[in-house]
Amino acid sequence: MAPRAGTKHAPSEHESRPTVSDLQGDNYFVQLARENWLEGSKPTKLKQDVLKSQIWDKLEAGGFQFKDLLILENLQFLERYLWPGFNEDASNYHIILITLMVNVKTRESLPIWDHFANRPADFSSLFRRVLSMIVDDSLGLVSRTYLLSFIISSFQSLDSGLVRKECAPLVSISIWHNLSSESVREAKFEHHGQLRKAWRAAAKRYDAADEVGKARLRFERSWLYSMMLDFLNRLYRPSDRPLENLLYCERFLEFLTDLESQLPTRRYVNSLILDLNLLPAIRLSPLFNEEEYGLFRDLYNLLRHFIHFSIDDHTGVQRSRTESYEIHCADLAKLQRTALKHFKSKLTILALSNYASIDQRGDLESHLAVLSDVELAELCRFLNLRTNYPAGTDVTVDRTFLLELLITTHERRPTFQEIAKDLSILPSESTLFEQTLLRNETYNGSRPLAIPKLNLQYLTVGDFLFRSFILHRCESFFEIRKDMEDAVKRLQPTLSPPDGSTRFGGFSKMALPIPKPAIIEVVPPKVGEEPPAYVRAELTLDVSRLTAGILQEWESLRPDDVVFLLAVQAVDSEDIVMNGNPRLSSGDRHGIVHLRAAQVVQMLDENGKSLHDRQGESMNGYSYRARQRRLLVKLDSRMYKVDHERAANGRPDIYESINLLVRRRGRENNFKPILESIQSLILSDVPMPSWLQEVFLGYGDPLGANYKRLPNRLKSLDYRDTFLDWQHLVESFPGTTIEPSGDAQSSFGPPYVLESPEVGPRPPSPQPKSTKKRRREKPDAAVPDKEKSLRISTYKPPNTGPYPMDAPKLNKVRFTPAQVEAIVSGTQPGLTVVVGPPGTGKTDVATQIINNIYQNFPEQRTLLIAHSNQALNQLFQKIMALDIDERHLLRLGHGEEELETTASYSKHGRVESFLENRATFLAEVDRLAANFGAPGAHGNSCETASYFNSVYVKPAWMKYQDVLQSGTSTVSELETAFPFAHYFSNAPQPLFPPDASKDQILDIIHGCYRHVQKIFSELEDIRPFEILRTSRDRANYLLVKEARIIAMTSTHAAMRRHEIATSGFHYDNVVMEEAAQITEIENFIPLALQNPRDGKLPLQRVVLCGDHLQNSPVVQNLAFRQYANLEQSLFLRLVRLGVPTIDLDRQGRARPSIAELYRWRYKQLGDLPAVEEQPEFRLANAGFRYDFQFINVTDYKGKGEMEPTPHFIQNLGEAEYAVAIYSYMRLLGYPASKISILTTYAGQRALIKDVLNHRCAKNRLFGLPRIVTTVDKYQGEQNDYVILSLTRTNRVGYLRDIRRLTVALSRARLGLYVLGRREVFESCYELKEAFGVLLQRPDKLQLVPGEMFPTQRSVNDEPEGAEMEGVEHLGQYVYDITQAKLAALSGEQDGTQPSKTLPAPAGDAEVMEVDNDLEDNRPEEPEAAEEL
Repeated sequence: MAPRAGTKHAPSEHESRPTVSDLQGDNYFVQLARENWLEGSKPTKLKQDVLKSQIWDKLEAGGFQFKDLLILENLQFLERYLWPGFNEDASNYHIILITLMVNVKTRESLPIWDHFANRPADFSSLFRRVLSMIVDDSLGLVSRTYLLSFIISSFQSLDSGLVRKECAPLVSISIWHNLSSESVREAKFEHHGQLRKAWRAAAKRYDAADEVGKARLRFERSWLYSMMLDFLNRLYRPSDRPLENLLYCERFLEFLTDLESQLPTRRYVNSLILDLNLLPAIRLSPLFNEEEYGLFRDLYNLLRHFIHFSIDDHTGVQRSRTESYEIHCADLAKLQRTALKHFKSKLTILALSNYASIDQRGDLESHLAVLSDVELAELCRFLNLRTNYPAGTDVTVDRTFLLELLITTHERRPTFQEIAKDLSILPSESTLFEQTLLRNETYNGSRPLAIPKLNLQYLTVGDFLFRSFILHRCESFFEIRKDMEDAVKRLQPTLSPPDGSTRFGGFSKMALPIPKPAIIEVVPPKVGEEPPAYVRAELTLDVSRLTAGILQEWESLRPDDVVFLLAVQAVDSEDIVMNGNPRLSSGDRHGIVHLRAAQVVQMLDENGKSLHDRQGESMNGYSYRARQRRLLVKLDSRMYKVDHERAANGRPDIYESINLLVRRRGRENNFKPILESIQSLILSDVPMPSWLQEVFLGYGDPLGANYKRLPNRLKSLDYRDTFLDWQHLVESFPGTTIEPSGDAQSSFGPPYVLESPEVGPRPPSPQPKSTKKRRREKPDAAVPDKEKSLRISTYKPPNTGPYPMDAPKLNKVRFTPAQVEAIVSGTQPGLTVVVGPPGTGKTDVATQIINNIYQNFPEQRTLLIAHSNQALNQLFQKIMALDIDERHLLRLGHGEEELETTASYSKHGRVESFLENRATFLAEVDRLAANFGAPGAHGNSCETASYFNSVYVKPAWMKYQDVLQSGTSTVSELETAFPFAHYFSNAPQPLFPPDASKDQILDIIHGCYRHVQKIFSELEDIRPFEILRTSRDRANYLLVKEARIIAMTSTHAAMRRHEIATSGFHYDNVVMEEAAQITEIENFIPLALQNPRDGKLPLQRVVLCGDHLQNSPVVQNLAFRQYANLEQSLFLRLVRLGVPTIDLDRQGRARPSIAELYRWRYKQLGDLPAVEEQPEFRLANAGFRYDFQFINVTDYKGKGEMEPTPHFIQNLGEAEYAVAIYSYMRLLGYPASKISILTTYAGQRALIKDVLNHRCAKNRLFGLPRIVTTVDKYQGEQNDYVILSLTRTNRVGYLRDIRRLTVALSRARLGLYVLGRREVFESCYELKEAFGVLLQRPDKLQLVPGEMFPTQRSVNDEPEGAEMEGVEHLGQYVYDITQAKLAALSGEQDGTQPSKTLPAPAGDAEVMEVDNDLEDNRPEEPEAAEEL
């Protein structure tokens, strides 16, 4: 029996999520779960009556509320009951409930397909049932919509072999059996000969199958065709449930769009869609033309974009704009030839017209209007366009349909480049509050969205860039709109009688009321453009009421910063209700009538002078208080043109109504240069390196970019200081034979040159072929995991000079075999993906890769990229510690000042360093001149130094060479004839040791000459800075010519892409740290930060270091994060695609016991010997019984979590507990710098800071911890001791994303104390492994009285502990210790002997009121917390 359709089909827009109380206690589904599947370890036998009457009927009666489905998902309904009880005889209800659970997991971004992996045959049976049920008309439309969502999820998960096996036959070449005619199919075969072979192979498979197999193949090839015909019927057939019909059709458009947006699914589907005339049929349908169905029309436009995307469906090659236009012209030529041949009397004008005059919709319609209905049908048949549909299809092929078909086929469509070029980057009220964008804001998963998704695969690089541009533009506008609405809301606009003007009664530091702007300059358009080249305006700002800090923020606006001019009209809420207009846009509700963006030119004072030129800021000792500022801005010239034409037509001038100026925080306001960078990449058709392109797009061989498959693989490489000794070398290549090269018969010391004797250059990877052939060839092309043997040679490193500063800096890290594998791969050409779990040394690996590249390839340049300034600086500081000349290092961006070094590595800092070094080296030249007794100002400039080198130094050395090459010269003669003896008199003496051999003396002599020549080589590098006069020219020369290792954040690269690329900057290698935390477009832009050479990007290496099992990129909007997958990183996508990864497998950060909390997330994550052998890991944490512990925090003062404002979640009990633990540790002597307090929400961070300020900040016993921050902000960081507040008491929240919990639990080295509500987290399936370890210990804090930091107690000891009953108990104990500490301090001052023991904890006691600041550490609720 098929389930009937429910009357309620979708959750409400503001659905509630289940809380802890919903998942426990008397909830209906909880009771049912306990009775049927939660109790016991073995799977319970499924009962059909329970499934139907107690679960299905209950859900159906409630309209399948998402909250109910979430409760069932939390209760492991799928894992513990539905799937274990599935078999071939499962009911329809059973199947639909499984798909519902899968859909819930998809919306929640939870793992799905792993649950089915252990029973592939049963999953295949399940999938077939879903396919059969969805084409069953007797099934309710709501249920079919749920099934369709399941299929959409499947086609979005083609990285799973289990799913791919079921999906692939549905979109294979066999679906071409459903094309309208044999001639259409033959035309496809004519264009691509390989298609005919694939068609014949499919026919052979069908002929070879038995009857059951043939039936299955027939079903597979007709399934999608049947779905499309059913969809067409739903478009045209009247429905008694119109909303359900609309929801199904929207989902089906999403499904088709997904198929079209990935090459493997698009390859044959696109031809079928075009043959069925799906686009004109949709456009003419009643559903499309319903005014209220805007989402349906937007989904149609998105589908049309992908159907007509400029790509060859079978080769995957993107067509250029010229090629696309030529194909369009060929279609028009075919139309003209057909018209001239068969309809000459009526279509002569069309046949003889130029293409530009007949490729617009209106022109085509007027030309074709002369044909009768029959003639239109004949014309379509001559052009091989379908004009008939199977019986039972409700599509009416009438005149309107035929005209639309011909027009849709032959009209000129803009390319995606033209669309991207026409999209504005600066917002206005129309783009900021357009319905499509607002729809994304209310996304809850119940309906699709008309935005592109970031998939596993992309059609072309241009397709990827276009999708990224659309999504990042939408996200930027979403964030801008939120900021504008917040500023206006804070200003509290009100109507001022009697004139009805708007007054602002509130205050926002991000906004200032202003009079109308004064337009002071409009520059005429550039040649070929329409908008003015430049529109400048002046704004007058009243800053008299601003505090000094806020005024400074306004005065800190930099040139090109974007500000926003708003026309705000106060809205009377009573008028809105009385006028009965509930559909006011978000902008109307806040009174935002107009919005224009502008760019800052300059900030001036009230006298029109630049703020940098201000003088006389004080008068007679009184500070000057600013009253007014003038801001010069460039208006959005495109919108100014529109506004000017609007005013010319008699409509009100928008700029007359501007009354508010709004700014945004600098870090959040970089959208314009980033969007411009993406837009310019779309328009410039930047190519990917040929060896990387197919892997990047996702449809090439995943192994194709590995160095073992590339023809330019290096056979021999010098690994210098990578290996510390021979034993380290042997340990680094387990299972590999290490063979000394040449005459060496045994081990020898570094440096080592590694050679792979049996592996030579390999041919390039083959071009894509048919799917079957690729599968057949894949096993032969497998990459061996390890080389079988390595030949090792060595050499004597050259002597670099007699001074200590000449000695090279060597690596001291004993790399593990996995780290060595990553270093070897990263040093070779190709793509290297390094997965680094917490504490496994990703940064050390990246540093050594960079060092090896630097030393082996002196002509190559390397670009360093990281997500944050902090990570980039950590990497940069480790690079500076290696043997890399600092003159070749450059750090771009504003994070350079945070480097812990006295030298500056910014562009201007490097230039200054060059000029400072110039003086030093020229002084050395003067010393050399004194050595030779050469008169003259040889150290006057780099040029004179070069002359001195060629006239004095080199001839002297050449003369000395005769002595060196003479075989009869004695050591004494060599020393006597040494031409630089006087110069090296200040070197460590004796320069030539008395007992040194002749070979050693020769080595010292050559080292001395290398030191001398280094002086002149340095001066040659400095010489251009002597010639170039402007700082800009010097800085650009440094970037383009001198620097070999250039570091910047991904954001800086995105913002400055055009500036850097046009400067002539080129590089050969890219190393990305934190690659899994960077959005995909920010991963891509650093690869394209240079202009192509000979049509190609000269990249040789791409090294991505990251951990996809930790935090992903942060995306605020739910629609962009979940639906569009904008949080996807290139790193994660490559891992999903099966690109070979190197997994680091030894952690050296945390105690082994703490590492157990997250070890289960990784494959074979072990420990380095240091975490078991070093004393700090072997000793216990003073005052604590355990090195880690989960502490259950109950309601404090009757409250758990609070949400004073939306998404600003706080928990005062946990905040007090965290501060109490911190205070306790400080009293025991723990350094504040070794303690970090982390939390999962920004609101809790603010509350903890507030409590700390109230209790500890001014107290010299406590002070403040190293940092109080959120888990997301602390990724990549570590500290010895971490106090973690989980905050939530009603539901798990986003911590259910196990990646965040992994980050949270892996920040501590020696001690981790987790505060949370036990019943919330222990029942969460995803967190089970981690909390299973945490909850093995008591959930009340266990202290060890009488200890001080540091203790000598072993971590393995189990002393008696004192249990803290709650925050009040701990607070009292801390108070008692504080009193004892104060008494001790007082005793020291009085000369008495203080006690060395601390008091034992008392029971719960009433907290005493103490006025002394030193004593104010009791758990009292701070005032600021109440305000929050």
